[in-house]
Amino acid sequence: MDTSVLVPSTSDRYARVAGPIHTIVVLAALSGWAYSGKIFTDQLSAVAHPNRVRLYLLTIVVEWFVFVLVVMGVRWSGASVFLVVGERWRSLRQLLRDVGIAAGFWIVAVTLLWLFSKLLRVSDLAHNMQFMLPHSGAEIGLWIALSITAGICEETIFRGYLQRQFISLTKNVPTGILLAAVAFGAAHAYQGFRHVILIALFGALFGILAYWRGSVRPGMIVHAWQDTLGGVVGGLMKH
Repeated sequence: MDTSVLVPSTSDRYARVAGPIHTIVVLAALSGWAYSGKIFTDQLSAVAHPNRVRLYLLTIVVEWFVFVLVVMGVRWSGASVFLVVGERWRSLRQLLRDVGIAAGFWIVAVTLLWLFSKLLRVSDLAHNMQFMLPHSGAEIGLWIALSITAGICEETIFRGYLQRQFISLTKNVPTGILLAAVAFGAAHAYQGFRHVILIALFGALFGILAYWRGSVRPGMIVHAWQDTLGGVVGGLMKH
């Protein structure tokens, strides 16, 4: 197998794809959303009949907004967006290869996530977060759309963009992966401190996958699938 298809050159992996000011703007946007999201979810959890549709739609809009912000910054800097997301699939074989990688990674990651949750003594979903799960058919449809959005946008933002920027800044791959994972966990602060740690560990696994593969595409598949499965199955079991 031609490994150059799978793995970009070392210089490409360290290449910065946007200026530091743009990265600060992206981090500020994520911080603002994390803070607002915490307030919003606290308010929703306090009412008897939370408006989940509004929550799903607002989250979708914000995630695509930050995604567009990242893509615009990369383009303004003159870098290729493919440095962030990885080269496009040019054949069915390449698509199936990434699906296979995603499937294998999902099995390993879910197993490790279960072990981490036991060590941290947290449940699969905090009790105060169960109000977010979809109930009706319309909510399930929107949840799936939200899960696909999260897969595309969050993998691009955290693993494709921020991880590359942090690696370029520190000139150290493990540190860059760790910093991006911390940012990923912090963006989910509304789920509570222990879940932030768990999500950051999960993000580090996704970061390792993205760096090894030289693409966030397998991570997008796993992320979207995991969120869809967790939300739909969790909602059906609860209600």
